[in-house]
Amino acid sequence: MPDLPTTSRRSLLGGALAGGVLAAAPAAASAAGPAGAAGSTADIPRRQAGQKTMIGVPFEQHDMVRIGLIGLGNRGMGMLSGWSAIPGAVVTHVCDIRADRAKTAADRLVQLGKPRPVEHGGSSSSYQALVTSPDVDLVYVATPWEFHYTHGKAALLGGKHVGIELPIATGLAELWDLVNTSELTRKHLWLMENCNYGRNELAMLKMAHEGTFGDVTNGHGGYMHDLRGLLFSPTYYTDAWRRRWHTRSIASFYPMHGLAPIAACMDINRGDRFTTLAATATEPKGLADYRERNIPRTDPVWNETYINGDLITCMIDTAKGRVIRAEHAVSSPRPYSRINSLVGSRGIVEDYVSGSTGARAYFEPDHSGDTWRDFASYQSTFDHWLWKKVGDDAENNGGHGGIDYILQWRIVQEMRAGLVPDIDVYDSASWCSPVPLSVESLDRGGKPVGVPDFTRGDWAKLRLGLDSVETDMPPVQ
Repeated sequence: MPDLPTTSRRSLLGGALAGGVLAAAPAAASAAGPAGAAGSTADIPRRQAGQKTMIGVPFEQHDMVRIGLIGLGNRGMGMLSGWSAIPGAVVTHVCDIRADRAKTAADRLVQLGKPRPVEHGGSSSSYQALVTSPDVDLVYVATPWEFHYTHGKAALLGGKHVGIELPIATGLAELWDLVNTSELTRKHLWLMENCNYGRNELAMLKMAHEGTFGDVTNGHGGYMHDLRGLLFSPTYYTDAWRRRWHTRSIASFYPMHGLAPIAACMDINRGDRFTTLAATATEPKGLADYRERNIPRTDPVWNETYINGDLITCMIDTAKGRVIRAEHAVSSPRPYSRINSLVGSRGIVEDYVSGSTGARAYFEPDHSGDTWRDFASYQSTFDHWLWKKVGDDAENNGGHGGIDYILQWRIVQEMRAGLVPDIDVYDSASWCSPVPLSVESLDRGGKPVGVPDFTRGDWAKLRLGLDSVETDMPPVQ
């Protein structure tokens, strides 16, 4: 392995945390970003009386984490068994606008030998009884995107912590409101970003923070997934909710799976921050072409007009001069990829390599010439403690190669041990901001727009996140 730079992130945090203080922070950048960037989106609203940061605030300790689920479609139902399998967690309430889904979820838990949860369903307001129930500590939201903000805010106001599937909200004002509501209620809200817990992503994070990349300069991540068949499925996305987003706006709807791990490696909101975003969009050809070749003319989908580009690219600049390219493409034929590439002054990692079964790496002085090295050769040295501790359980209990279970296990552990969350509301708002900001940039002809500082100046303070210290799950009493 190469010699580490003189000052690595770990050495900085080790000295700062050992002394009981955070590392000294440089002056915060202007909220409006560099000259020439639109500043309207980056204005920082004032805090209300009694409102204060949630940075560094630990969960209150729970002997048992009682979980309520809102949204029991493909994603919500897919996460059900994971929640029920984690030591010290119990699903106490389940909710869906379709009451039969709540019953199906309750039946499944009973089949797994778990207590039957309370069922809510039958109306669009059924979730309100769940978020105010006294026997719920954590609300998990897996409804269609347009309901995430409403359900998440209601959970906070109900005195619950809340994890929301991607994105936490689709509008900039909504993102700010979730930040403010979390700060007022003193309850955590976070994005259920499972890809941050991928084995490669966590190893890459550790390598970046221990100096293997040297100075990190740029990264590339995205969500590249041919969803055309599922988007036109009459059953997979209930009421075709996800396809209909492609008729409403030109936007990067879902870049977080690729963006968030790269942002973590760059210490976004933990020493650096997004400053500007500029977006481009290709023509919307994929869905119309797929419909032409596969859908009968008698189908009502022929009344739809698709406007979202097949590829939306966001170029994001940071306060430290780094650049991130975040992409979203779900309507073109292609193999799945989150790209997951990081570059520094001493090397590079590229994931999802064509013709390869895994990622590849090139680091000085290990390599020379034009020969890549299998990234797996670095795993034993940089494997994250979560995968060492619960990786076997994850592969047996969780979807998406185990990353769902790792995420769920870690959340329950944090809540039971009274830890500070790995992913906070500021990370979540920042990672989701490309959804509305891509719309604004494209409306301005692709010009850069300012990215809000959701931390209100605290972004410059170096602190732990996904690079957490190993801890045990508290024993179940």
